[in-house]
Amino acid sequence: MAQKGTVCVTGAGGYIGSWVVKTLLSRDYVVHGTVRDPGSAKYSHLTKLEKASENLKLVKADLLDTDSLLVAIKGCDGVFHVASPVPATDVKDPQVELLEPAVKGTQNVLKACSEVKVKRVVLVSSVAAIAMNPSWPKEKLMDETSWSDKEFCKNIKDFYSLSKTEAESEAWECAKKSGINLVAVNPSLVWGPLLQSTTNASSLSLIRLMKEGKNKMANNMGWYVDVRDVADALLLAYEKPEAEGRYICSAHSFYKQDLVEFVKKLYPNYNYPKSFTAGNGVDFKPTTEKLQKLGLSFRPLEETIKDSVDSYKQSGSLD
Repeated sequence: MAQKGTVCVTGAGGYIGSWVVKTLLSRDYVVHGTVRDPGSAKYSHLTKLEKASENLKLVKADLLDTDSLLVAIKGCDGVFHVASPVPATDVKDPQVELLEPAVKGTQNVLKACSEVKVKRVVLVSSVAAIAMNPSWPKEKLMDETSWSDKEFCKNIKDFYSLSKTEAESEAWECAKKSGINLVAVNPSLVWGPLLQSTTNASSLSLIRLMKEGKNKMANNMGWYVDVRDVADALLLAYEKPEAEGRYICSAHSFYKQDLVEFVKKLYPNYNYPKSFTAGNGVDFKPTTEKLQKLGLSFRPLEETIKDSVDSYKQSGSLD
């Protein structure tokens, strides 16, 4: 098959980024992947991917350095902006650790895309930029017109949602000013098998669910999607000429207590939480009709959990 063109993936070595690279290579794209250190063994999982030896180029780049991004994006038809900080532990300084790199990094990527004149940019945003909206009518399914309330995020100290909301709103502003063809995909909590050797924040949430034991867990509504479905959604958003605006990418909604029962049936011998407290935040269900109309169908949750757990066992992060 003939090569489909050259694209850049920021944050290529991360959890979602790695799957995006794998999916693009399998569809005969040439990929420029931005990483912190191309020579590091940390990224060996990328160089071992099928077709990587001929079609993958790892480029040293920093989101806060526009010149390094220009080098990575030069010669590309499109860009997948995946890189964004996701905290695995408590954040001590939200401004420095989350807000600045998310917002400034997005500005810099779009500035470089504008200079290089790429045909389309696909931004990985998050349902965190959609769901934290307490004024949304409870009886109405949440769609792409909803935006998280920044003041609400600040008040409940949800700095991750704040960072994703500010970064995405800034992306749309930049696109409007520069005329960039921008599409955003907003995944919920992402599970599924790991390609990289380290366990990321969203995978840790499933591992903790299986090992919490005596700890009480808040019975919030959670939204879940498979990492492979996210990669497919991003490719659809890039390849389909009719793709526009934002796309919620979320396959399953569960309250934590029901999710624990679901996972426990598959894996009864783990130390699950025994008690639950009332949830906080917002508990609205999203609609993914817009993304499904674009052509995406989601994997069943059982497949996602089984493949995740097999992967965690293999990597040694779940005994």
